[in-house]
Amino acid sequence: MVRGVYIHIPFCHQICNYCDFNKFFFHNQPVDEYIESLGKEMALWANDLQKAEIETIFIGGGTPTSLSVDQLDRLLELITTYIPMEHVTEFSSEANPDELTLDKMQKMREFGVNRLSMGVQTFDQDLLKVLGRTHSNDHVYEVINHAKQTDFPSISIDLMYGLPNQTMDQWKASLQEAFRLKIPHISAYSLLVEPKTIFYNLLSKGKLSLPGEDLEAEMYGYLLEEMQSHGYIQYEISNFAYVGKESKHNLLYWNNDEYIGLGAGAHGYVNGKRYSNHGPIKKYMQTIETGEQPLMMQKEVTNVEKMEEEMFLGLRKNEGVSLAKFEERYGLTLRDVYGKELDELLQRELLVLEDNFVRLTSRGRFMGNEVFQYFLK
Repeated sequence: MVRGVYIHIPFCHQICNYCDFNKFFFHNQPVDEYIESLGKEMALWANDLQKAEIETIFIGGGTPTSLSVDQLDRLLELITTYIPMEHVTEFSSEANPDELTLDKMQKMREFGVNRLSMGVQTFDQDLLKVLGRTHSNDHVYEVINHAKQTDFPSISIDLMYGLPNQTMDQWKASLQEAFRLKIPHISAYSLLVEPKTIFYNLLSKGKLSLPGEDLEAEMYGYLLEEMQSHGYIQYEISNFAYVGKESKHNLLYWNNDEYIGLGAGAHGYVNGKRYSNHGPIKKYMQTIETGEQPLMMQKEVTNVEKMEEEMFLGLRKNEGVSLAKFEERYGLTLRDVYGKELDELLQRELLVLEDNFVRLTSRGRFMGNEVFQYFLK
């Protein structure tokens, strides 16, 4: 059953050097028309939305906070018109610190948005410039003050490590600043240099200096130690939260549950099929106008693929993969399908089997990608 909705806003006032998401410069884009197209796409999903029990909504991008207050008002009006809200417990929006004004936060709260996911990335001003970010630390502090004024229930920030020329001291300083602000949820990711990004072009020309694997592992180790000592629970490889502040929407992905994706370039998983929408805004909007779903690709997920996804998504969570849930979903025990792989990984002490769950060990978290490869047939 569908339990979540993702809504993509592909507009940015600034394109970051590391970003490979579907995004476009805000200037001269048909933003108002795009929002209306989103409403029409929601209408196309009306039957599925009414049958579902939607628990989480996530507005991502791009940059949702690149919208004006009036545009945000229209977007939220469409969302709350077409998406049944009675079961929604988490309504999140991504945000840039230098674009999230008090009036935008008030508008979000008016429509029930109760969680912000803010792209901070680092508290080091020099590294922010390297990333192509336009905000300052003062913008972050201002947003946190606005959150208190508007009684915002939860804020999450993203931090990144393994950045170009980043030192261990810079990483430590960013983490300590986040702890000082008592942010209830922190996502911390190592930099991945993706194709079609400015960083990728620089790397291919030998003009991007990245920390080595040893330093990156040291940064991750420091992250794990400090999160625990400051009262955060690690519930996924890169995600940490105070008790009860975990991201319910992201847990949908890691639990391999179904969700509807709306907007240009959005991905979804409904009725056993994974799909992606057209990425170019014009193509997306033109298809919507014909009354058809703006699908670029749709693929039925085979049972084998579902089991693979159950493993490499589920093992990202600290609780791991439930043996009982696996058997209930697929009619086979985990050992029936992956007995040989389990034995080898247990012997290498990269996995542990306890309390009817299989999960990564502390050592396994440092080698997660290698472990996941075992379950890809």
